Amino acid sequence: MKTFTSAHLPPRVSDFLATNPVGDVRGSGAQHTALMPFTGEELFSFPTATPKDVAAAVTTARAGVGQGNRGRILLKLHDLIRKHEELILDLIQAENGKSRSHAYDEVMDLYNCARFYGVNIRKAFGPERHPGALPVLTKTRTQHYPLGVVELISPWNYPLSLGVGDVLAALSAGNSVVHKPDSQTTLTAILVRRLAIEAGLPEAAWQLVPGNGAEVGDALIPLVDGLSFTGSTKVGKSIAAQAAGRLIPTMLELGGKNPMLVLDDAPLEPTARGAVRTAFSSSGQLCMSAERAYVHTDIYEDFLVALTKALDEQRLGAAFSDAATIGSLTSQKQLDAVQAHVRDAVDKGATIVYGGKHRPELGPFFFEPTVLTGVTQKMELFANETFGPVLAVYEVDSDAAAIHAANDTNYGLCASVWSGSSRHGWEVASQLEAGMVNINEGFAAAYGSIAAPGGGVKESGLNHRHGITGMRLWANERTVAEQKLHPLAPSELLPPQRFQKLITTGMAAMKALRL
Repeated sequence: MKTFTSAHLPPRVSDFLATNPVGDVRGSGAQHTALMPFTGEELFSFPTATPKDVAAAVTTARAGVGQGNRGRILLKLHDLIRKHEELILDLIQAENGKSRSHAYDEVMDLYNCARFYGVNIRKAFGPERHPGALPVLTKTRTQHYPLGVVELISPWNYPLSLGVGDVLAALSAGNSVVHKPDSQTTLTAILVRRLAIEAGLPEAAWQLVPGNGAEVGDALIPLVDGLSFTGSTKVGKSIAAQAAGRLIPTMLELGGKNPMLVLDDAPLEPTARGAVRTAFSSSGQLCMSAERAYVHTDIYEDFLVALTKALDEQRLGAAFSDAATIGSLTSQKQLDAVQAHVRDAVDKGATIVYGGKHRPELGPFFFEPTVLTGVTQKMELFANETFGPVLAVYEVDSDAAAIHAANDTNYGLCASVWSGSSRHGWEVASQLEAGMVNINEGFAAAYGSIAAPGGGVKESGLNHRHGITGMRLWANERTVAEQKLHPLAPSELLPPQRFQKLITTGMAAMKALRL
């Protein structure tokens, strides 16, 4: 594997830091300092939000509910993202440590969100006609209106896609958002909020309250009208329990232990290159990335050779350019977790086929993309999410064995199937227990199909983002029905027996006519 390191902070970032971004967040608590993963140096320091700050943010946000032409704002934001694309990429890299191409995955997703939500507001939230209780006599419409204030807790690994993207969905329904970005990636949220305000969004409609997750989250839940959380399954379950106590709409995207199934007819080189994207995008710090590969025995050895070759072509390192294709882990915590999983596996008999080493000469948190074989149930990484650049490869002798192994987990977020036959791929994909399944792509095809809902099943999530479904999650529905000429009850004109006979006959006719 090639390496490349040039981690000088771009002038664009320095210029942005000079604009006092700390003034865009609400906070009066302890100071938090975020480090730049490429170097370990201080990047940004700000005061964290307290429960008092949170309460004030919610009060302010309520003044922004329903304000502004949200469709026009989102489409204008799309243009402003394009104008400031390079700075957005710089900030994602500076805060997260991922490569430029993997940072662009997030920008691409934000274009998708701003466009789709902006274009489809009328379709999602305009009044809908429905057949009434009785044809002609009943006129029925469904109306949608904002929940009010939506709480959004977003993670550090994809601050744009899994943070701002969900903010835009909630805004599209007319809500205001109180957003707790991860303290490591607050700058990205600040910049896009500024662009949204430039596009016409009232400042009150998007409040930023970075700080301790438990403290801020616990303070928000009693005050808001909806909740979105992306993070670990353990924390998600706790949040869901609290939200259930208030019966507020909740969207959770949680952990994954995602499989990729390499079938016997998979083309080796394209599949190996795909495996690199699937397992090692953002250094594996992606809830949808593959951590398990089930490879048919007929091509198992050849696949490992092809995968090694594909990894040899990658460039590991720090660069605010395309000079590096795989970046750094984001923090010491992530590095420690990855090292612990790999060490445990090797100590218990697993074999490192590729990588496996910390690379401090490139930056404090760099870890090589790692491929393991011989992983067994007694190893920590067998069933538990590693959330790093580690792929365990297993040999299987049939599609049925691969499907069984892939489904044998408490998680069900994302999966991929690799085959030279479309029919074969669809046949296998349709048997996988996951909220998103990709054929000959790791995760981007399903997730990027924004008109379709995306999310997890089992312990990987609750409700889905994207699509009209994901937009309407953040709105209340109100059905209004007008009855004409005669009530849905007996009357002087229609005594009970006559009314019953008429209704029974009418219902039978509606059934026959499939009304």
